[in-house]
Amino acid sequence: MNEIRPLTVAQTLSRLALIGVALLAVIAAFAYAGGWLSPARLTQTKMVAAIQAGIGDHPGFRRAHAKGMCIAGWFDSSGAAVPWSKAAVFAPGRVPLIGRVALASGLPFQSDASVPVRSMALRFMPSDGAEWRTGMNDIPVFVVNTAAAFYQQLVASKPDPASGKPDPAAMTAFLSRHPETARAFGLIGMHPPAAGFAGDTFNSLNTFLLVNAAGTRVPVRWAVVPLQPAVVQASSPDDDSAAPPKKNRLFDDLIVQVHEHPLRWRLVITLGRPQDPTADATLPWPEDRQRVDAGTVTIDQVSSEDNGPCGSINFDPLVLPPGIEASDDPLLSARSSVYARSFTLRSGETALKPPSAITPRDAQRVVTP
Repeated sequence: MNEIRPLTVAQTLSRLALIGVALLAVIAAFAYAGGWLSPARLTQTKMVAAIQAGIGDHPGFRRAHAKGMCIAGWFDSSGAAVPWSKAAVFAPGRVPLIGRVALASGLPFQSDASVPVRSMALRFMPSDGAEWRTGMNDIPVFVVNTAAAFYQQLVASKPDPASGKPDPAAMTAFLSRHPETARAFGLIGMHPPAAGFAGDTFNSLNTFLLVNAAGTRVPVRWAVVPLQPAVVQASSPDDDSAAPPKKNRLFDDLIVQVHEHPLRWRLVITLGRPQDPTADATLPWPEDRQRVDAGTVTIDQVSSEDNGPCGSINFDPLVLPPGIEASDDPLLSARSSVYARSFTLRSGETALKPPSAITPRDAQRVVTP
C-alpha cells in the first residue's frame, strides 16, 4: 500500500491557488452574466431601461403588455400530443389554468384601438406540479430574431422629445440593417387582427421542442385557435356606431362574452421538419406541416389584475415541464430575462401602482346587448 505523505508548503500553496482561480472563474461568470465586466453588453437592466425610455415610467405595471386582464378556466387534453411529448399536461384529461389577455404595449392606459397586437398568456397547472407557462401573440411571426435587434428597434423607435414621435430616419436606418424585420412587418400586415380577443388566434412565435417517453425530440410551434366566431358584441346597449370606440372596448367585449358563456380555443401544435428554422422567429414555417389538435382551452372567468389570480404571475416562457424544452431560439432566454427583471421591479412598486385600466368593478359588469 502506498504511503500517504503530507503536502509540502509549495504543493499546498499551489493547490490553494488553483482553487482560487476556479472561484474567480465562477465569480467572473456571474459578473459577465450581470453585465458588470462589459458595460456595452446588452443586459436585462439595459433592455428594460430602453423600454421605459420610450414609454415613460409606470410603477407597478409590467414593462411590456402592461394593459391586461386575468382569465381562468381549464384545458381538456385530447391525448393526441402524447406520442410526441411526455408532459403530463398532454395526457388525456382536464387541467386547470390561469391566464392573461393583454395589449402588446408598455402603456397601461392606452386605448385598445391604438394597439394592433394582442397577447394571451397561459399557465397550465397539472396535478403533478410540473406546470407549463406560455406567452402568445396574435401575429404570425415576431419582428426581430435576436435580443440585440430588439434593443436596436427600441432605440430607433424612441419618441423625439420635441415632436413626441419616433424619428422616421432612425427607423428607416434600422430596417435597412435588418431586412428580416422589414419582411416580418410585411407578413404581419397580411394578417390583420380579429375584431376582438374571442375571435383571435394567438401564436407561440418561438420554437420549442417536444420530448416523448423514448427521448425523441421534435421542433414545434403552437397556437390557440378560436372555436367561436370572430364576432364582437356591443359593450353597452347605448353604444352609437358613429361614436368613437371606447377606450377599453376589447376588454369590455370579452367580459360580456365570458359572462354569457365560456369561450373556447383549440390548442394546435405544428410539428416542424429538420429544414424548418428554429432559431429565427421572423420566419414562418410552411403551411403543409403536420398539425396536432392537442385539446381545448376553455375560459369561463375574467377578473381585474388588481384582485385576480394573474397579477403576481410571471409568464416566463422557460417555465416548462418535462416533455417540453427550449429550442436554440435566442429570444427565449432574452424574454425570460426581461420578464424576470420586469417582475422584480413591479413587485417592489406595489405601493405606487394606481388602479388598473380594467378595474374589479369592470370585470364583474354584465351588459345585455
